[in-house]
Amino acid sequence: MSQVINSYESVVIFSLKLGEEGINALIEKFTALIEKNGTLGEVEHWGKRRLAYLINKEPEGYYVLFNFKSAPEFPAELNRIYRITDGVLRSLTINKDD
Repeated sequence: MSQVINSYESVVIFSLKLGEEGINALIEKFTALIEKNGTLGEVEHWGKRRLAYLINKEPEGYYVLFNFKSAPEFPAELNRIYRITDGVLRSLTINKDD
């Protein structure tokens, strides 16, 4: 029986309060996590963007898009880790195969 592998896109908005070093540290953390659990494709730094509305009283965030392939179980765990990580304002992971 072969393992099901899906393609995913995950957009994460980091708090600018972290500073450049803090943001880069979290990007490295999530890059390593995705590589450990799947195959990381392109990582796009969209950079600082204005938010549609304030999140935690912050008007801007730093956007990063991760493209990866993994087993269907992994994105739920990834989202759980996003939620408990300080400095992550919002995240959204979608299955590109759907």
